[in-house]
Amino acid sequence: MLRYTLKRLTSLVISLCVASLVIFLVIEVAPGDPASFMLGINAQPDTVAALRTELGLDVPKYIRYLDWVGGMVQGDFGTSYTYRTPVTKMIGDRLWVSLPLAIYALTLSTLIAFPVGIYAASRRGKLGDAVVMGATQLGVAVPNFWFAMMAVLVFAINLRWFSAGGFPGWDKGIFGGLKALTLPAIALALPQASILARVMRSSLLDMLGEDFMRTARAKGLTRRQALWRHALRNAMIPVLTIIGLQFSFLLAGSIIIEQVFFLPGLGRLVFQSISQRDLIVVESVVMLLVFSVIVVNFAVDLAYAAVDPRLRSRT
Repeated sequence: MLRYTLKRLTSLVISLCVASLVIFLVIEVAPGDPASFMLGINAQPDTVAALRTELGLDVPKYIRYLDWVGGMVQGDFGTSYTYRTPVTKMIGDRLWVSLPLAIYALTLSTLIAFPVGIYAASRRGKLGDAVVMGATQLGVAVPNFWFAMMAVLVFAINLRWFSAGGFPGWDKGIFGGLKALTLPAIALALPQASILARVMRSSLLDMLGEDFMRTARAKGLTRRQALWRHALRNAMIPVLTIIGLQFSFLLAGSIIIEQVFFLPGLGRLVFQSISQRDLIVVESVVMLLVFSVIVVNFAVDLAYAAVDPRLRSRT
């Protein structure tokens, strides 16, 4: 297990190095100059040059890259061009919205998908299976922002159970914060639950056709007992893959939902920073999101080894 972990850890470090270089190069070649954008079209060239020097934009790109990476290693993401505020503080404030939202949505998605997928697999070819597959197909096809708007219309405007948007802050209480994140989490969770339920059903059905399942049935286990005792654990590998990918998506891909509900999260921060040409914020937030994706994939790899010992023996 130690050798397997070290191998995956080495891959993680290499991936982070490559990702940081790609992110820096892609953002640096984007058209537009932050100093010119901040000062406006009527700014004098000498004023623009002075601001570029103040922001550190006049030094060679490779030096800026090394300074950026070195700062991130020490926990310093630089200073925002627009707000003149440490990027670390800006990310920290927004992360306390995006991270709980992603965890909340992933929890809802898993709680919905597991029983639904298991139920559909146990009722293969029957009415219950058909209903579940139809509902999940609809959930995959409908975009999450449509669910968000319908949730606002029904639960915020008509029933008045929730607010239509905004976030009161965790200092107002955990209940208030979770209540504000409930509708966004549901809107994010429903499409992901549909995908996860279909993967769970498909993986379980594959396991039910294996030789070891026929052996279990021959020993006297019922179909339900064989499914819960043997098929479920062996079906978890593709399911864990989807869960890992979903968490990364929910953390990094909730820009539209945060815009719909006016949530001050990382997605909205990236959107605002791109529109303001605040490159250091964009680079740092995107790098943080990439880091979360790679770390989650690393954790999923370790979960693979815990679920399937054959993976450890191959290394």
